[in-house]
Amino acid sequence: MTHKIELRKMPVVLNDDNSVSYFINGRIPINQFIGKEIKVTFHGNIYCIACGRKTSKSFSQGFCFPCFKNSPLNSECIINPELCKAHLGEGRDPEWEEEHHNKPHYVYLAATDKVKVGITRDTQIPTRWIDQGASEAIKLAKTPNRYLAGVIEVALKDTFDDKTNWQSMLKNNIDESIDLLQTKHELEKILPGDIAQYICDEDEVTHISYPVLEYPKKIKSINLDKDLSFSGKLMGIKGQYLIMDNERVINIRKYAGYEVSIEVNTDF
Repeated sequence: MTHKIELRKMPVVLNDDNSVSYFINGRIPINQFIGKEIKVTFHGNIYCIACGRKTSKSFSQGFCFPCFKNSPLNSECIINPELCKAHLGEGRDPEWEEEHHNKPHYVYLAATDKVKVGITRDTQIPTRWIDQGASEAIKLAKTPNRYLAGVIEVALKDTFDDKTNWQSMLKNNIDESIDLLQTKHELEKILPGDIAQYICDEDEVTHISYPVLEYPKKIKSINLDKDLSFSGKLMGIKGQYLIMDNERVINIRKYAGYEVSIEVNTDF
């Protein structure tokens, strides 16, 4: 069985039993490949995920250089939401910003290896948590736009990381003492009034179970630009990473726009 595709961030579904289902290019269920031998081959072609043009190099996980510089999908407030100006009617593309950033956002707490703070548009929960490989997460605050969510995130950066330690996440090194509900309630008591008004009254902790047969003890990153192809047993999926045998991993999102073929159950 061979699939020739352009890689994209893997769509996900959180099932009723808290398990995660993954898909390649939105249509191929990839959980069925876990435990099987696969081979992924990069054919040398990269297509911009914004405009579709062929590019010799990928910038910022899938953009050609013009879109990297000009697309609203890659504006500075994607990484630094406190800089967002959508609520002022400003941005690289004000219409796009209005549709995506001047909308309700959540500030959340997530357990990846330790507690981190993050933000996402309300329609991206629980997708955002799964993309980051969180084992559990809870909503902390709800704001009317991205800017205010970013302001709250910045206010909490002295207390929590806003970055995922991806190696610890992939090793499944989780601090078992984490209690997200208790942490949220402690924050409610100390947050200043201008922030506390946005505290979300939803106290449900979402638990997430990933399809992994065995977690790696060490991490060896696969580089498609150098290796061009890799093969072996697919041991699992967590975040946006495929976990292969021999403690190898690959970040699928990093290679968005790369044209590859995926072979399953073939003698290599």
